[in-house]
Amino acid sequence: MRGEVLGVERRRRWDDEVKLAIVSAVGTDGATVTQVAQRHEVTRQQIYAWRHELKRKGLWSPDAGALFLPAGTVPARELTVVEDRPAASNPVVWVELRLAKGRVLRFESNIDDAALSRLIRAVDAA
Repeated sequence: MRGEVLGVERRRRWDDEVKLAIVSAVGTDGATVTQVAQRHEVTRQQIYAWRHELKRKGLWSPDAGALFLPAGTVPARELTVVEDRPAASNPVVWVELRLAKGRVLRFESNIDDAALSRLIRAVDAA
């Protein structure tokens, strides 16, 4: 078997800032890991490795860039109440959050921020 050398293989070096920009591009405007990898001519596994490395260094967090925006809400009295809760000073409304892959998360507006973040991460990981 005969082989040819077509070019010099090169090893690219990526700064943490560039890695962070590439990892952060995943999910922006619905971009998938595969699309971002193809756009930057790297493998999907490389993006996952960079994500792990940047997390370890404390430079990236899955919540970084998470943005909570006001959404259309439905008054709680229009929904079926599963359990009775003491009346609060502010009316409780149900919030519907549409996540990636067609997932929908419904929760009450008075949910604790930390609990909501854990819930979103759990649903995204499922």
